[in-house]
Amino acid sequence: MKMLLLVTMSWLAIGLPTLAIGQDGPTRDRVRSALEPFVDDREIAGAVAVVGNMGGIDAFATVGLADIEEARPMRPDTLFRIASMTKPITGVAVMILVEEGKLGLDDPVAKHLPSFQGQMRLGWHQGDSYVTKQPSRPITIRDLMTHTSGLPDAPLPDSPERDAKPATTLAESSEFYGRRRLSFEPGSRWSYSNAGINTLGRLIEVASGMSYENFLKTRIFDPLVMTDTTFYPTPDQMSRLAMTYSKDVDGLHPVASAKVAPRVGDRPPSPAGGLYSTAPDLAKFYRMILGRGLFTRGIEPSRRIVAESSLAEMTRLQTGEIPCGFVDGMGFGLTWAYVKKPTGVTEALSPGSIGHGGAFGTQAWLDPKKGRFAILLIQRIGLSNNDGTPMRRELQRVAFGD
Repeated sequence: MKMLLLVTMSWLAIGLPTLAIGQDGPTRDRVRSALEPFVDDREIAGAVAVVGNMGGIDAFATVGLADIEEARPMRPDTLFRIASMTKPITGVAVMILVEEGKLGLDDPVAKHLPSFQGQMRLGWHQGDSYVTKQPSRPITIRDLMTHTSGLPDAPLPDSPERDAKPATTLAESSEFYGRRRLSFEPGSRWSYSNAGINTLGRLIEVASGMSYENFLKTRIFDPLVMTDTTFYPTPDQMSRLAMTYSKDVDGLHPVASAKVAPRVGDRPPSPAGGLYSTAPDLAKFYRMILGRGLFTRGIEPSRRIVAESSLAEMTRLQTGEIPCGFVDGMGFGLTWAYVKKPTGVTEALSPGSIGHGGAFGTQAWLDPKKGRFAILLIQRIGLSNNDGTPMRRELQRVAFGD
């Protein structure tokens, strides 16, 4: 009992709700046992994992090291680059503006961003010759949010954008995107588009009159008390950063560039994948999603971040029978990956579960039928499939298995 009290108090100090080990969920020891073999086998240096529900945390576990060379252990407040787990957060910001009537899901992007006026699509190409044609309709905000716009992440070889200076603002990057030729007819296919999600960031700025990063801070992070979620970490936060590792036959190797913090003005914040965060912060976001837009913290009044109807629209299947995602059985909602048919790595999840992964192996998934979410934070590059890792499978087996 004394050990449980000490653990609970330490988590309360960083904003987590009181732990209920062994009640209606996996224990911390089961979560640790699921992940420790991957540390022992040197697949990862360490991990932080959370399993929770709308009201609190079922299990919170840290395993291994945040930095092997410094022998620094993983802690609850270890900072991670969450990469594309940024996308659903951007999506929630868009939906807040849809509720306010400042954006419409089926608005043509060109209604708000003039550079998208008259955008063409690729008809065919042979060698260095390209033929373009007018699409049957312009791309919409819904297309951007479902990755069905055809907006490519890179311009064609003959595009003047290829010789332009790198963008330093979202306004500049959206100007580039608007001049790109689409890869296919809008709405006809699914193709993962970071450019499309980055365009959403500029739409947020135009519709709100605020910078994208300040809108997220004001309307999402501050109300949820997500104090460690940022595009530009402070020196104190960087001191808590988990090192990113690659792996070869000789073992794990640190990626030196991971220690360099981005600076304001060097490049625009990436709505598609630029956030840093911690497990306690992300747990608050996923509790809010499970709470249908409401967040409750202790005895404080509940705070509504986004309307229940907005979340219902975000989290329903939007892509029908279009093949989607990076593992079998997937579809897409609005910035959320959607489990159509649980299979393989998703077999412990219910149909209709939603979530998103990141380029460094991070994952967060929410099962509304079981009323639970699971967050896995690691920092590995070179994984064969970031969405199909055995680490994700084992955590979800413990978190969602009956």
